[in-house]
Amino acid sequence: MPKTKNVAALGDTADDIEAAFYEALQRGDIDALMGVWSDDDEVFCVHPGGPRLVGTVAIRAAFEQMFANGAIHATPARVRKVESIASAVHNVLERIEVLTTEGARHAFVLATNVYHKTPQGWRMVAHHASPGSAREPDAVGEAPQTLH
Repeated sequence: MPKTKNVAALGDTADDIEAAFYEALQRGDIDALMGVWSDDDEVFCVHPGGPRLVGTVAIRAAFEQMFANGAIHATPARVRKVESIASAVHNVLERIEVLTTEGARHAFVLATNVYHKTPQGWRMVAHHASPGSAREPDAVGEAPQTLH
């Protein structure tokens, strides 16, 4: 599926693509969001508690369904990075605003975003988010609640 936005103009680093991803989520902009993804057939996305979505068609359909309920107010924090010349892995704590009957609340999700440097510039190749928590972890090295 062709991209409708030239993301290379946004910058030439994995950090720039990550910023564009979260900005697109916050605006509910499907074209901008899909513009950060690589055109590779093997890109994948896992939403909290969801199945593995493979390919841009499946990823787009899932985000379109999510955006039908409005934009996703997710803000990355506590970013940990492993980077090389042509790939980058970012582990982030996403702070997500959710509306409840008591008003706006926050949920926290750990996500891993993987980027590759392609001929079109840096692009996302994977986004994998864990099930959320109603409280923010106390420390970056907080012990996991579930061992798998």
